[in-house]
Parts: sequence; C-alpha cells; structure tokens
Amino acid sequence: MSLINFSLMVQGTTSDAGKSTLVAGLCRLLKRQGWSVAPFKSQNMALNSAVTAEGGEIGRAQAVQAQACGVEPSVHMNPVLLKPNTDIGAQVIVHGKALADMDACAYHDYKPKVMGAVMHSYHHLQAHYQAVIIEGAGSPAEINLRDRDIANMGFAEAADCPVIIIADIDRGGVFAHLYGTLALLSESEQNRVLGFVINRFRGDISLLQGGLDWLEQTTGKPVLGVLPYLHGLYLEQEDAIAVQQSNRGKFRVVVPCFPRISNHTDFDVLRLHPDIDLIMVPPNQPLPSADLLILPGSKSVQGDLRFLREQGWDRAIARHLRFGGKLIGICGGYQMLGEMLHDPLGLEGVSGSMPGLGLLPITTTLAAEKQLRRVHGLLTLADETVPVSGYEIHAGVTEIPAGMSQPMALLSDGVTMADGVLSDDALILGTYLHGLFDEPAACNALLRWAGLQSDRAPEMSQLREEGINLLADCLADHLNMDKLFTLLTQWEQRHAN
Repeated sequence: MSLINFSLMVQGTTSDAGKSTLVAGLCRLLKRQGWSVAPFKSQNMALNSAVTAEGGEIGRAQAVQAQACGVEPSVHMNPVLLKPNTDIGAQVIVHGKALADMDACAYHDYKPKVMGAVMHSYHHLQAHYQAVIIEGAGSPAEINLRDRDIANMGFAEAADCPVIIIADIDRGGVFAHLYGTLALLSESEQNRVLGFVINRFRGDISLLQGGLDWLEQTTGKPVLGVLPYLHGLYLEQEDAIAVQQSNRGKFRVVVPCFPRISNHTDFDVLRLHPDIDLIMVPPNQPLPSADLLILPGSKSVQGDLRFLREQGWDRAIARHLRFGGKLIGICGGYQMLGEMLHDPLGLEGVSGSMPGLGLLPITTTLAAEKQLRRVHGLLTLADETVPVSGYEIHAGVTEIPAGMSQPMALLSDGVTMADGVLSDDALILGTYLHGLFDEPAACNALLRWAGLQSDRAPEMSQLREEGINLLADCLADHLNMDKLFTLLTQWEQRHAN
C-alpha cells in the first residue's frame, strides 16, 4: 500500500444509517494497523455533548470516536455543534464555545462564515494525523439543504476528499436508498463516491447477492461490505433516546424525558445495570411509581420546567417524596428543584424569573458564560466517601444557603470545591455532575443511598471499549479493506496529477 496519509468521509442515506458507528469502527481498526488517526465531523446537531481537555464542548459521538483512536477529544474534531433549544432554533457552538442562538434561517445565512472555522479544524487534524475519518450528517441527498452545505458533499467538495455511503438495510428499501442517494448527487459529487456499505443485515447473504450485483452494475460503484446486525452492541447514542423499559431488575428508576433533555447518556449505566428497571418516560405519559426519580439535564430549563408542570409530573414528584422515595436532579434538573430560576439576560427566551419546584432552598441565575470542565473528586453520602468523576456543562450559577452543610461531592479542579447538595431529610440530591453514575463505586454508593443494596454496577469504560472493539472486529471480517485501500490509493494518484 502506497498511502502515506489520507482522508475518508462516511456519508449516509438517512440519519441513523450507521455513520457514527462505522467511523468509530474504522478509527479503531486503523489504530490497530498502526495508523495515527482522528475523527472529524464538521457540523453536529445533538444535545448529548462531551467536554474536551481544553474545556470545549463537542458532540458525544466524536468523543467516543476519539476513544476509538486512542486520543484525547479535541474541539477540532467537531468544530460546529448545534444544540437545539426550540423547534426552529439552536445554540451555535464553534470551536467548543457558545457563539449565539440562531434560528434555522439565520444559521443558514451564517454557514459561509463558519466554513472557515470548519476548514481550519480539518487542516489542523490533517497536519497532526496520518488519517482523518470524517462523518457526514443526515443525508447528502437532502436537496433543500444543498445550498451552503458544510456537513456532507459541500464539505467533501471543499476538502476534496473521497466518500463512502452507508445505508441501513434493517429499515427496508436499502437499494432504493443507495441508488436514489447517488442519483441525486451532482456529477462531481458522484465521482468522489468510492463505494457503498450496507449496514445491519441479518439473514442468508446469498439471498442478497442479486441485489448487490444489480447495484454494482447499475451504478458502477462497488459494495465494499455488508455488515451484520450486531446484537448486544453498546455505543453511546448521539441523540436518540431509548424510551422502552430495560426490564432487568426489580429496583425501578424513572426518568421523565423533557422536550430539550440533554446528556441522557448519564443513564446508560442504569439501563445496563442487572438489578435496575429503568423507564424513560416520554411526553403525555404519567410517571409510574418508582424507587428513584431522576430529573435529567435540560437545554431549556425554564421551558422544560413549564412542560413538567403541564404534564402533571410535579404532582407525581410530590407524591413520590411523600411516600419516602428518593429524588436526584442533574444539571438542569438540579436547577428545577430550587426556589427560583432567574434569567436576567433572556438566554432562554424572554428575560425574567420563574419559581422552581421549591424542593431545595437554592436559587439559580443563568449567566452568559457557560461552565465547561471535567472534574474528579469524592462523593460524600452518609458514612461513605468514594471516588466520583464526570463533567459539567451548564450556564447557571446556583446559590446554596450557608446553613446547608452537606454537599453531594467534593471536587478538585486545582482547588477543592463543593458540588451539589443533599436535602436535610436526605431524600433529595442535586448535582451539576454529568456522568456521576459511570464510576462503579460511585454508582453503587448512590444506589445504596436510594435503597438498592447491590454492588453490581457495570464498568462503563470497559463496556465502551468492548463496543468499539466489536465494531472493529466486525469491519475486519466484513469490510473489504484491501479494496477500500486500493480505491483510496487510486484516488490519491488521480488527485496528485
């Protein structure tokens, strides 16, 4: 193989076609083969985010892909992150920092300007890694979004990189998806497509062969692999929420799903816990009885608090506490538990204040500067002191009365500081810490506080590694890497002349 360095973009026929997982698997497979490799996604829209070492915010999928590469996540791996705060608007984050809130039309007009930041990050990764594996967004065949596109073929044309297209056969219509997507591309865009990948296949592949032959003959593009449906694969979701019950154990944990719920990956460890029945409750459903209620993070705290009340969930929370149930609020959920929420700058809409649930004697004021940091420390509950780690992503500054002496944790970020609060009756816990369940010792301690006597919390770092390695093993067996590298070499030779 004559390649010294290269870039390759993975685009999909639809959202959730398998772009993120294919990129993660390719990153790990290339790392095994000795390549220094980095992931890249020019524009991501997601409410699940991660904090980088330099204190920036990127999409969680790119953090997982960085783990697959064996490197620290960087803001250059996802230079533009859109965090929806209404149905038509989002917070625009560039190079890890919040820039402004924009509606869809304003952001569309802004794209040519932000393309400079995108290309800067891409060239930065090219200069530091041998291989850059790029993830597209949605589908390149969304012709209404072709103008000023920075996430799919618009980026591929600007960066002059080759593309492979993945489709999910489990959805049905896979040949129409692939053929139609290619047909809707311009001639220059079609020419940069090296081939196709079919994802989530189950059954006898010989029954698929006629369709594969037709697709290759009709399009002139090879099918580089048919990837099987991977049962039991764990990889953190970019944005989709699994609302079904986990049905694993008798201890019930209930999480209401707000319209702008953020970082719901906090609850993956509970979904995978063998002794927990986790229920993510969708809108227009009552909160069932629970041993533990958790109010999750929110991108729009006041709006989601109004929604909570409209659903009648506030009355269910009060009933839960009257019967001695335990309640945790994380980040935005923590802010909702307080006496008042102040938004003097109108960061979430119209400036003003609104009452919280009044369950903790705290007050939160939204500030323009977002707090972004990774933290480590000690969880302090009852007689237990155990290590805890996680990350903070919030714009609120919460005031805690001096008389409340029991914090949730003592964290170290150069100096020791308290995080969160435990109510005087020990029924309610509030914290800004995302990922607080990920350390097994901390998860076990929190669940013991809530009433579950168990030491079987999953090891999340190990599960992430197992999922990434499963993807890489799958690609090693089912993706024609020799053919792919031949096509990449031919591409580089053509473009060198």
